[in-house]
Amino acid sequence: MITWRRGVVVSLGTAWSGAREVGVRLDDQPAADDDIRALAYPALVGEPAVGERVLLNVSALARGLGTGGYALVVARPDALPDDPAAGPGHLVKARYTPLQAMVLGVDEQESQHHDALRDADDLGGMPVVVADLHSAVPAIVAGARHAAALAGRPAPRVAYVMTDGGALPAWFSRTVAGLRDAGWIEACLTAGQAFGGDLEAVTVHTALLAARAVVDAELVVVAQGPGNLGTGTRWGFSGVAAGEAINAAGVLGGRPVASLRVSGADPRERHLGVSHHSLTAYGRVALVPADVVVPVFRPGPMEGLADADGVPPLESGTLDALGARIHQQSLALGLPAGRHRLVPVDVGGDLLAALAASPVRLTTMGRGLAQDPAAFLSAAASGVHAAGLL
Repeated sequence: MITWRRGVVVSLGTAWSGAREVGVRLDDQPAADDDIRALAYPALVGEPAVGERVLLNVSALARGLGTGGYALVVARPDALPDDPAAGPGHLVKARYTPLQAMVLGVDEQESQHHDALRDADDLGGMPVVVADLHSAVPAIVAGARHAAALAGRPAPRVAYVMTDGGALPAWFSRTVAGLRDAGWIEACLTAGQAFGGDLEAVTVHTALLAARAVVDAELVVVAQGPGNLGTGTRWGFSGVAAGEAINAAGVLGGRPVASLRVSGADPRERHLGVSHHSLTAYGRVALVPADVVVPVFRPGPMEGLADADGVPPLESGTLDALGARIHQQSLALGLPAGRHRLVPVDVGGDLLAALAASPVRLTTMGRGLAQDPAAFLSAAASGVHAAGLL
């Protein structure tokens, strides 16, 4: 179940909101060449220091899974952090695990926001963009900001609701930290078993209501945290929850917008064009109508990548065949075959340039903007549409 290791912190690496990289020399691998990268969450284990002994969970690292190449610091046994200050909050996240954390829920009785949320039940038509992968979040926000700028409007106030299908601590995400620092999102709300956001929520429903009533967001993006569990089966993937998020937005009187997971570079047939994850989550799980945004790749050069990635602009026709595939696959989701409204959105060089200007690194399944532009353009298109609903 868990592969344990002991070691000593030999170096301190990069830190961002809620997380600290450290270099660790393992007891059973004393050579410096074998030092490993580990990640500590100071709110859970305290701030590590060079020379301290640490206890590590290396399970995912040992199996070569997608944890960012990290071991995880479980404890600093010789330097336990002080007890937290007494205060309100009895909502437990990562429940009944050795590192369960007690937090103040935005809607619980001890919260200053309890009165505002006690009877809250309506999002008032607020656009809620739902995506399968965490990597879609900055692209969606970039699209919304780009559309607002073209319309001569201020950038919308965006809240991000992080579900618990991937990483549980929001602190793991450099994307969230970077978007918040850049002012691209107003707040991160962690729902379900996810924790560490600016506000904690019991469910996606309460997170959405808090985004409107507490954060005063105009637009919400819902997606799992970094990481994505998939088994190569129709139903065995964490993105199934995207369909449930569509339902939550709909029943609460929001305007659900489905962002398609698209790829023009994935070698797996089931993910080429529109991923089967989107077709299942939106086609089978989502039971309320949503706006399914379908990117339209117009003929002509796609300027915008050269400055950011040192590659020439995409030539005319590069995405034409992919666009035709996406259109055909999307028909299964829209009326009359499905229950949703298909919304075509033109994507071109100006949107590509907006993506290239993102304050955080764009990467999905190990591919950047230059390697799989369709993935990010599709997500950005849903942000463009959502901004147009404001």
